[in-house]
Amino acid sequence: MARLLFFGKLADLAGGRERDLPLPDTVDTVDAVIELLASEDELLGAALNEKSVRCIINERIDNTPGIVSDSDEIAFLPAVSGG
Repeated sequence: MARLLFFGKLADLAGGRERDLPLPDTVDTVDAVIELLASEDELLGAALNEKSVRCIINERIDNTPGIVSDSDEIAFLPAVSGG
C-alpha cells in the first residue's frame, strides 16, 4: 500500500496529511496516481496537477513522471512563498 503525504493547501483538500492507498497494477507513475485521486476528488486532482506542485518519492525529489510502486511513499508539496 502506497503512503501518500500532502502538505500545505493540498492537505486541506485531501482531508488530511496522510493517506494509505492501494495502487492497482495499472497505476505505476505519479501521473497515474494523480489521475486515480482525481477520479475520486476533482478539486484535489486539479490542485495536484498544478505545475508548481512538486513530488517527492521515497524522500527524493522527482522532476520527471516518476515510476512508483505500491510500497512507495509519495509526497506532494505545493509552491511555498515567503518574505
